[in-house]
Amino acid sequence: MSKYLPSHLIFLFESDTWQEIAESIRKNKLRTVITIIGVTWGVFLLVTLLGSARGMENSFNRIFGNFATNSVFVWGQKTSKPFKGFQEGKKVQLKMDDVAQIRKEVEGIEFVVPRNQRNGTLTNGFLSATFNVNGDYPLLDKVQKKELIYGRFINKADIQKKRKTVVISEEAYKQLFEKESIPIGEFLQINNINFKVVGVFQNSNVGMGSDVHIPFTTFQQVFNTGNKLGWMMITGKEDADIKQIEKDSKLLLKNIHKIHPKDERAFGSFNLGERFAKVTGFLTGMQFLTWFVGIATLIAGVFAIGNILLITVKERTKEIGVRRALGATPNSIKKQIVLEAVVLAVLAGIFGIIGGGLVLMLTDKFWGQGEDAVLVNPSVSIPVVLSAVLILVVLGSLIGLIPANRATRIKPIAALNDE
Repeated sequence: MSKYLPSHLIFLFESDTWQEIAESIRKNKLRTVITIIGVTWGVFLLVTLLGSARGMENSFNRIFGNFATNSVFVWGQKTSKPFKGFQEGKKVQLKMDDVAQIRKEVEGIEFVVPRNQRNGTLTNGFLSATFNVNGDYPLLDKVQKKELIYGRFINKADIQKKRKTVVISEEAYKQLFEKESIPIGEFLQINNINFKVVGVFQNSNVGMGSDVHIPFTTFQQVFNTGNKLGWMMITGKEDADIKQIEKDSKLLLKNIHKIHPKDERAFGSFNLGERFAKVTGFLTGMQFLTWFVGIATLIAGVFAIGNILLITVKERTKEIGVRRALGATPNSIKKQIVLEAVVLAVLAGIFGIIGGGLVLMLTDKFWGQGEDAVLVNPSVSIPVVLSAVLILVVLGSLIGLIPANRATRIKPIAALNDE
């Protein structure tokens, strides 16, 4: 096999090479273990912290994964300034016309979803429970995706024909139906009015009144809301500035409803896109800090490997002299020392990866399960692990050059006379 390999790689497959490395480790067991611990700790920190950051990211994505995160919620409140003949404290009521105006006038908007909500008592035979009843359009399923267990969501025909159809949450299903029964096609009473169940969706991880959905037009008719809105969800395009969209939308609404331009209390809002950006920024910063701390610790550990090899070279001065006298070239001795550094670094890295992996597995088992889990599936990808190993190989090779160069400068005669 050696005849097919470059000359500078042949020594990797020679038994003498590995016997010498093993002998060096055996002679310096305590120092070697202490040195390896430094690198192991660096890799362990890197793996556990990166895995924890991924677990936090997975948890956040599980909560908001079904939302169009570049969104803002807007609702009417009360004015805090008199304006154009209206006194302070005027109640602001959003209307359907506002939706069309915002969609037309504000740049960067993808969707504007009008919504209404009331409390309602749902009854199925002798079973009853109170839930939030939402009047919605099919468009809601595009910005707040429903994971359906049975059936479908509200459709266009439901809106046009003002059908008395209802889509219920998994929680409502559990409280109002027998276990393992199929609710599709069954009738529920909402405030004593019969509604046909057409869909059941999984419970949302974000409590935003998503218990029961009926067609928006049916909601208008049943609750006599006319042209009024409870609030609207405004979603920007992927590259749009959601903070600017929020500002422009509220300014337009103030103009429509004759409200003072500087009145900050007339409209309430919750900017999901801004909050999401802050969290993702925090996660990015945490990952950067993790890499910085991990690599800094790795470098410190690898320098320790270089120090111990310098000591080893000093102790093996006579041995190196003998090898030089018997014909060993400076290059072969240099490769031997560098290989020792790489082996120690990679060995320490493997221990660190195994230790970090075990900690992440235990973390997932004890703290990563359930709806309230803070760290969901904390893990590190294979490319990250391979990158860490590659960094160790590079650092080990570079640091190994220091004792290797010192070893090659040893003169055979001077080494043989060394006491």
